[in-house]
Formats: sequence, structure tokens, C-alpha cells
Amino acid sequence: MDNYPPPPETYNLANELAKERNRAAAERTLMAWIRTSLSLISFGVGIDRIVAAIHGAFPGGRNGFHLSRTLGLSFIIIGTLALLAAAINHRQDLKHIERGRFTYQSRLSISFVVAIAWWWWERLLF
Repeated sequence: MDNYPPPPETYNLANELAKERNRAAAERTLMAWIRTSLSLISFGVGIDRIVAAIHGAFPGGRNGFHLSRTLGLSFIIIGTLALLAAAINHRQDLKHIERGRFTYQSRLSISFVVAIAWWWWERLLF
């Protein structure tokens, strides 16, 4: 399979530029989700490490160690799931753009899914 553009009679520059803009927008959206997911994961690791250090320095204090470990783990899990959902969504968007069927489809946003997952996870743990 060659990667040459279609023959000039079927080639529409405006459509190709629109596809490229959509691809660039999809890439920016993916990068934003990667940044958000990595922030959630880092925050989860940070909570766990900071509380473990405090607990190690003051072993006789109140025991919030398990709660902080659970909270940190929940941040890590939600961040990982958000990253996976963003990657799947990006791949689907690229397929739609490539096939020329990039039309609006009503669907749940990743933000909404992450918020619901966070709410459900917190209700399950606490």
C-alpha cells in the first residue's frame, strides 16, 4: 500500500487541511489528558510517600497511614484509567478522521467518566 495522495480529480485541498486541523486538535486533546493523568498519578504517589515519611518520623502519632495509602492508590488508579480511556478515544478519533466519517457523535466525555469513577471509588472505600 502506497501513501501517495489520491489523484488530482478527487483531491480536495480544503478537506485535507480540515482533516489535518482535526488531527492536530485530537493530538492536543490527547496531550492534555496525558498531562492530567500524569498529574493524578504523581499526586497519588506524592500523598503516599509524604504520609509514609511523616509516619516514619513520628511512629507514635495517629494512624492515618492506611487511609492515605488508599487515597494515594485511588488517585493512581483513576489517573491510569483516564490515560487508558484517552488513548482509546484518540485512536477512535483518528480512525474516524482517516475514513472521512468524522461527524459529531453524542457520547460520554472522558471527564464525566473519570468524575463518576472517582465518585464511585470514593463511595466504595469510605
